[in-house]
Amino acid sequence: AEILICAPFTSLAGLHKIFSGGNIKLGAQNQFYENEGTFTGEISAKMLIPYCSYVIVGHSERRAVFKESNLDANRKIKKALENGLTPILCIGETYDERNSGKTNQVIEKMLAGGLEGINASDAEKIVIAYEPIWAISKGKNDIAKSLSATPETAQQAHAFVRNLLSKKFGNQVSEKMRIIYGGSMKPENVKELMAQKDIDGGLVGGASLNPESFAKVVKFNGK
Repeated sequence: AEILICAPFTSLAGLHKIFSGGNIKLGAQNQFYENEGTFTGEISAKMLIPYCSYVIVGHSERRAVFKESNLDANRKIKKALENGLTPILCIGETYDERNSGKTNQVIEKMLAGGLEGINASDAEKIVIAYEPIWAISKGKNDIAKSLSATPETAQQAHAFVRNLLSKKFGNQVSEKMRIIYGGSMKPENVKELMAQKDIDGGLVGGASLNPESFAKVVKFNGK
């Protein structure tokens, strides 16, 4: 099992000193799709390399608030891989999309767009995070209020993603790729979620804002 903290850019250098030599890895919450150029304010993969080994790409908030597209996610993934970073590609549907029966359609489009032009050997290095947007808590005081997908619902989506990966890259590669769940994983549901065949870990959001809550998720040992 791996423990990963994806921190704000301003905290990466300090956390790198703290985590160096330990068992906690460090990742960034976003990254630009060019290594250099006149892009004031953007953070490139080259700027992250001294501190990080992972980077989140295409998080639902980046897509919704900053209007990032599947093409943006794809360009970021390729640049991350080029620079030796492990990208975590986030995909997932909204409440309205789920209610209108478009879950699989949305997932397939996001996955196809994000992984366009990626070969099998590079695919093994990519982590997929399924984050149903309707199940994401909005902050520290909203952890208990958020809608959580049932373990069975989450497994259905993860199995669908695994099948798509298998069709694109083959069974051996798809089985090696980690698909993690990002819809309000917390101490109360981690056991049931992690018992599912195709759920390989969690992208913990709201529950990570409470140290005690996050520690319980991190220390979960399957029992």
